[in-house]
Amino acid sequence: QAQVVESGGGLVQEGGSLRLSCVASGFTNGYYSMAWFRQAPGNEREGVAAIDDDAITAYADSVKGRFTISQDSAKNTLYLQMNSLKPEDSAMYYCAAEDYGLGSLLVDEYHYWGQGTQVTVSS
Repeated sequence: QAQVVESGGGLVQEGGSLRLSCVASGFTNGYYSMAWFRQAPGNEREGVAAIDDDAITAYADSVKGRFTISQDSAKNTLYLQMNSLKPEDSAMYYCAAEDYGLGSLLVDEYHYWGQGTQVTVSS
């Protein structure tokens, strides 16, 4: 059974940094893409950053230059390094994965989702 589990959220002051982690397991075909999404209360879930199996990345305009998505060499742990955090970055952050995915930032492109980890940025 494929699954992803996030960790690393928390409370940080504006301008601070956090690193989120996501461990993927049970993916048997060896080729999948992963991504980070976020959802604030009253808002739709939105794509933040994605990486495909060839390590090609994509970012939402709102986080370009501040967030970095990466994977470990075994490609089973996904990271999101978040720098220069702003109050508007506060949200529940979700890790997602998809077999043979294309590294999309679209919610509908992913079948496997974690439970989420809360990020709160205080001003």
